[in-house]
Amino acid sequence: MSFEAQAPSAGAIDNSFWSILREAVWGTQRDFTKGGLGVAIFILAVPMIVEMMAESLFAIVDIFFVSRLGSGSVAVVSITESMMYLIYSVAIGLSIGATATVARRIGEKDAEGAARAATHSLYLGALASLVLGAIGVIFASQILRAMGADESVVAEGTTFTRIMLGGNVVVMFLFMLNAIFRGAGDAAIAMRVLWFANIMNIIIAPCFIFGLWFFPQLGVTGAAIGTTIGRGLGVLFAGYKLFFGEKRFQIHKQHWSIDWARMWMLIKVSAPGILQFFIQTASWIGLVRVVTGFGTQAIAGYQIGIRVIIFALLPSVGLANAAATLVGQNLGAGQPERAERAVWKATLYNCIVQTAIGVVFVVFSGQIAGIFATEPEEYAFAASAIRIIAYGFFFYACGMVLETAFNGAGDTWTPTWINFFIFWLFEIPLAYLLAYGFQMGPIGAFWAITISFSLLAVVSALLFRRGKWKQKVV
Repeated sequence: MSFEAQAPSAGAIDNSFWSILREAVWGTQRDFTKGGLGVAIFILAVPMIVEMMAESLFAIVDIFFVSRLGSGSVAVVSITESMMYLIYSVAIGLSIGATATVARRIGEKDAEGAARAATHSLYLGALASLVLGAIGVIFASQILRAMGADESVVAEGTTFTRIMLGGNVVVMFLFMLNAIFRGAGDAAIAMRVLWFANIMNIIIAPCFIFGLWFFPQLGVTGAAIGTTIGRGLGVLFAGYKLFFGEKRFQIHKQHWSIDWARMWMLIKVSAPGILQFFIQTASWIGLVRVVTGFGTQAIAGYQIGIRVIIFALLPSVGLANAAATLVGQNLGAGQPERAERAVWKATLYNCIVQTAIGVVFVVFSGQIAGIFATEPEEYAFAASAIRIIAYGFFFYACGMVLETAFNGAGDTWTPTWINFFIFWLFEIPLAYLLAYGFQMGPIGAFWAITISFSLLAVVSALLFRRGKWKQKVV
């Protein structure tokens, strides 16, 4: 397929605000290795931000409905979601490889290579989901106990955990398919996929939780069923768009034949990406373990606060992913300096946006926590988590873009080492020291998060300026 035939000519491009916004929402065939970087970041970031909001809504919707069932049910969702972070880490790690390799091939104008990168990414995702699903189904109750759940929570939550972990294939393929779209610059498709999946979840989940209409009343288990079905429908939609929709490359039968050299390259890029997010995810699980020692109310408040914070940081993720796409495509086009300029520009935009959001969260932390928390102690912990973690939003914004830029270049080892030293050797010991040594309780864990992510931003900036990521081959 000829990329030149697809890309609009310079004279045909309308750079008015409403035209650019329309491209961001409905899709574009622009060549992101040319033209203004601000326009490119906007067109990529808008749908990616909305996409990330949609992904986070799965957790927000679940916690909103399940909180009506009591703290025990919230604890079930919270602990299982902590284990889902491990699945997310594998899915995100594999999706890093998918985005980096597809973006690089798009920048090289290699449509055949992009198609083969997509199919081989899906092969890896399928294999990983089968292994993780089997482990989740077999060891669900043991996992809950290992995370500190009491026997009442284990009894209530084992089925929920089995469905969520066993049905991880829908999570895996949503991540993989949308990573392929993002790498190709088709961020608007990924956005529509996740919003469709979320709408399905919002409709289906409460039906199974509360027994609406003709649906059975399944309580917390119903949340798992609704989420899995919603995501599954999203996978079907994404698959249709990949194989039959309009995009920058076409997948044909010959692209499914396994190229072991290509597979090995993808594994080499993805494996440290998996380790990178496993390290980060395990640190969140470690923090959950620290907070669990202070009781069910503390863990419920912490989880509410973290979910709200993650939702607020979604603009950062969207801008970071936009930077990663621009890095991959421009390195593929032989323009490393343009790739670097794109990252610093995205970092500036991100810091402005997230600092403004952080101020709002500090001022209105109590009101925000009150939307989700139903019990006084739970509310107090949630409000504290939101306020304290929001103090560091400027640094989160900077660090998130820079780390993701490394990944977009295929340099997945650098952020992996950063995460290891910051989260395992610094954050977890600091959280334990503040919470128990200085008797700050869960508040100490909240401060450990803010301090650690601020340090991560400084280290990432120093390493990014060295520029070794420009020589990475994928």
